[in-house]
Amino acid sequence: MNRHEMLIAALQHNFGFDTFKGNQEAIINNIMDGKDTFVLMPTGGGKSLCYQLPSLLMEGVAVVVSPLIALMKNQVDAMRNYSEEDGIAHFINSSLSRQEINLVKNDLLSGKTKLLYLAPESLNKAENIDFLQGVKISFYAIDEAHCISEWGHDFRPEYRNIQKMTKRIGRAPIIALTATATPKVQHDIQKNLGMLNATIFKSSFNRPNLYYEVRKKNDDIDKDLIKYIRSMEGKSGIIYCLSRKSVEDLAETLRVNNISSLPYHAGMDSATRTANQDAFLMERVQVIVATIAFGMGIDKPDVRFVIHYDIPKSLEGYYQETGRAGRDGGEGQCICYYSPKDIERLRKFQQGKPVAEQEISNQLLFETQSYAESPICRRKLLLHYFGEEYSLENCNNCDNCKKQYRWEDESEVLSIILETIQQVNEKFKSEHIIDILRGNETAAVTSYHHSNLDNFGAAEDKDEATLHAIIRQALISGYIKRDIESYGVIKITPDGRKFMKRPSTFEVPLEVRGNDDDEIIEANMAGSAAADEVLFSILKDMRKKLSKKLDVPPFVIFQDPSLEAMATSYPITMEELQNISGVGAGKAKRYGEEFLRVIKEYVDENEIIRPEDLRVRTVAKDSTRKISIIQAIDRRVALDDLAESKGMSMEEILEEIEAIVYSGTRLNINYFIEEVVDPDEEEEIYDYFKTAENDNIQTAMEVLGYDDYDELHVRLVRIKFQSELGN
Repeated sequence: MNRHEMLIAALQHNFGFDTFKGNQEAIINNIMDGKDTFVLMPTGGGKSLCYQLPSLLMEGVAVVVSPLIALMKNQVDAMRNYSEEDGIAHFINSSLSRQEINLVKNDLLSGKTKLLYLAPESLNKAENIDFLQGVKISFYAIDEAHCISEWGHDFRPEYRNIQKMTKRIGRAPIIALTATATPKVQHDIQKNLGMLNATIFKSSFNRPNLYYEVRKKNDDIDKDLIKYIRSMEGKSGIIYCLSRKSVEDLAETLRVNNISSLPYHAGMDSATRTANQDAFLMERVQVIVATIAFGMGIDKPDVRFVIHYDIPKSLEGYYQETGRAGRDGGEGQCICYYSPKDIERLRKFQQGKPVAEQEISNQLLFETQSYAESPICRRKLLLHYFGEEYSLENCNNCDNCKKQYRWEDESEVLSIILETIQQVNEKFKSEHIIDILRGNETAAVTSYHHSNLDNFGAAEDKDEATLHAIIRQALISGYIKRDIESYGVIKITPDGRKFMKRPSTFEVPLEVRGNDDDEIIEANMAGSAAADEVLFSILKDMRKKLSKKLDVPPFVIFQDPSLEAMATSYPITMEELQNISGVGAGKAKRYGEEFLRVIKEYVDENEIIRPEDLRVRTVAKDSTRKISIIQAIDRRVALDDLAESKGMSMEEILEEIEAIVYSGTRLNINYFIEEVVDPDEEEEIYDYFKTAENDNIQTAMEVLGYDDYDELHVRLVRIKFQSELGN
């Protein structure tokens, strides 16, 4: 089996998927080859799998540096859901007791743990560094790596110490991952982590399924908001506000208007925050109203709308927050309310801070303001900001592209703008250039004697918004660029200099005649991808009831794309269900029986001819081996002898037997248990599983005691227990 086949097999076995997305396989290969890796991938692109899968396949434990406790818990829970071993993934942070931390360390030393999540503060503790020096590290994964950069939207000073800490623990490959990084932030990350020679994997930032819209913020905002949410009945959404008070007030406003919602912000006590977050994940409420404290730890794939009640502080933050919509590839609407007063208020918040910090914040705000006020395609603007060119003139999935423009040739004004930038030696920002062109004798213009320039007042007939629009279009067209290192100073590019020598047509959208907002929304309201909407709805209701019964979020059971596939191919056997993307053997066994029953009844009642009924069936590649194992056990062949005859380890033969038993086949291995397990020990283990909340081996070992019980014996008795009671 070559590397590709091995990775596909591991992907299917561990995560239930048959193919990788985008660059995932190339990234995983790069890590497994021991190379430093930089991953720039949008939210929902599958970043986590890029380090989760190689961690399972490589020797040692992968140390994942993560910024939020909620994010760590979410990731650890997800990994445990995919694995039979709770010990496969752990985190160490301030939420754990000393006893719990010791249990984690025991799992690390025993080799059971493949992923260890740490906050940068925890990584910085001497006791953790000393401990990890005695553990084999497969690689370091730096999640949310943009936190390293002051130019990122979520700067965390503790992230600056990561390189120093990893050097103390021991050299291993580094993978840095982020969903939002401009070229400047990307360089900051690589430089700070000492990985300037890393292989860079940059996925497209384009999320075609997301619809972007900016709405004017006025006194009727709450009325407009409620009308919109009611149009999205039954669909989950997040509303972001800048202040805690706004969060509380808006959540209450929605509640009194019969919209189920809860608040979430850092000022609430931890228990309430967690309860509100869980209520949203479990779909007990439709809407969560939150500050930016909410989001990083959320892996809910079916968020259908993200609304910004206030304009965000940066485009990086905006992009990441909107990226929480439609992560399953389905509908995702991103609505932002904008008022120039919000920008003024945010700039006032910066007063009193160090000048350099103010300059950075103001530059980020300027980019956000430009995005909100521009008539240009929202998608084109966002992608350009992250260094990606969008070739289409019309994405047909944002408010600006749903409107009609009046394009005008502004080549003459562009020539004047370029001349003025040159006259001031490319040392000023766009606001200063516009003041010169409009003849504004501001303090800065006067002090630099720029009122004496030939171009002073040369475009006084153009309003400020029009000049900003021309400059934005020139940036996107590549005639000028902003020097981030100099806080947004405008420079002329080589293409801009060519334009100055030989001007050509330069069209800018200056006037917009729009459709009604409601028409735009309706045009973008997309249904599910299921062929049978009725069955899809039935399965969703069933999933919701099961999630309440099991007290797990609905998407932990099956995600929407999996339900859509079921409502398209109508699986009625466990084998067919396991072939559904995102299901796999574990989930099929755990949750599938009731879904299969409902689908079969639906197929029979509606006399549906299934696609599966028309397909030529083939024998699964590994079915022959499974049959031979079953036959060998029927002949009472000792399991260690059976493993040797198959060229497998004892671990591998047990995994095969467990897969057979968990798929519903009853096996009798009592003859082998009697040979290797003491009868009293067998009885105690069996009794444990009778009362245990789950059949996780790690949990069983912790309860029974590592010193008193052998893990092999526990697994053997678990097979007997599952076979006798489960099958």
